[in-house]
Amino acid sequence: MSVRRSIAFGVALVAASVALAACAPAPDAGDGGEAGEACVRMVTNSGGLEDRSFNQSTWEGLQQAEEEYGVEAEALVSTGETDLAPNVQQAVDSGCELIVTVGWELAEATLDQAGSNPDLSFAIVDETVDAPNVKSVVFDTAQAAYLAGYLAAGVSKTGVVATFGGGNQPPVTLFMDGFVDGVAKYNEVHAAQVRVLGWDKAKQDGAFTGDFEDINKGKVLTEGFIDQGADVILPVAGQVGEGAASAALERGGVSVIWVDSDGYDSLPAEFRPVLLTSVLKNTQDAMIGIVGEVQEGAFTNEPFIGTLENGGVEIAPYHDLAALVTPSLDGEIEGLRQAIIASEIVVESPSRP
Repeated sequence: MSVRRSIAFGVALVAASVALAACAPAPDAGDGGEAGEACVRMVTNSGGLEDRSFNQSTWEGLQQAEEEYGVEAEALVSTGETDLAPNVQQAVDSGCELIVTVGWELAEATLDQAGSNPDLSFAIVDETVDAPNVKSVVFDTAQAAYLAGYLAAGVSKTGVVATFGGGNQPPVTLFMDGFVDGVAKYNEVHAAQVRVLGWDKAKQDGAFTGDFEDINKGKVLTEGFIDQGADVILPVAGQVGEGAASAALERGGVSVIWVDSDGYDSLPAEFRPVLLTSVLKNTQDAMIGIVGEVQEGAFTNEPFIGTLENGGVEIAPYHDLAALVTPSLDGEIEGLRQAIIASEIVVESPSRP
């Protein structure tokens, strides 16, 4: 068994023992709902349930699964690292058939509990865990980010665009790789010289805020990019990205590409005037499908990999900024979408799932 990224095991165990005393008592096994009712427990990472990212979209999917399959869903919200392992333990103790965890921070706890509870089904979102009873739910976001990069280059008036991440982690840099390659494709097709600030794909290094929660860090970093001429920004940093939207709104003439969910719907309405599109992960449908597999006795550990072909990734509508996208540019992006689906274009990244 292996995890792509793991927490130091000894440290996690100590942290778990400290945090467990502060947690609410775990329900007795089998108390996942009414007698005989199927149930699922979700554990968020430290970003919280309303992160406008994959915690939120995963929960939305499980809520939809409640309606479709009649299961009872509950989310255990982690507010810090010390909550992670205890919350997974509490989810297991609920007696539910399916445990869903979100993000790389929960990889070690998921692997540990899956090994101790081979009769339970686990799913982990946005991370890969190799175990017989764990389904990894990952997304080839580079494909959709490639389209977003081409779009950004096509609408830029300054010839400078930018991206930054919350941390140098594969689920983050996968977006950035696709974005850079999309800009490069636009330059190739149009003999242009649009520059990308914030990410060097060859070196796999660039601009990071160091967390996914401090909105001010995103604003300061974005202001620096704008000062260098960038007029389209792709933040891959969860809530931190809201700082980029704030800077774009204040400065004017700058647009933002959101990630994971459609920022037009998930962000405060005040930011709608600066949202060009979003690079989407269709976590909701993945969750509905996995709950269905468990209910039908068809669950396997075969990973779900979201692609343009299966609708697992996509770019959102242009909404209020549709006037920036000419019919010609939109047609080129559709052509690229079909070329990626047909494997005529393969968007490469060392972080591809």
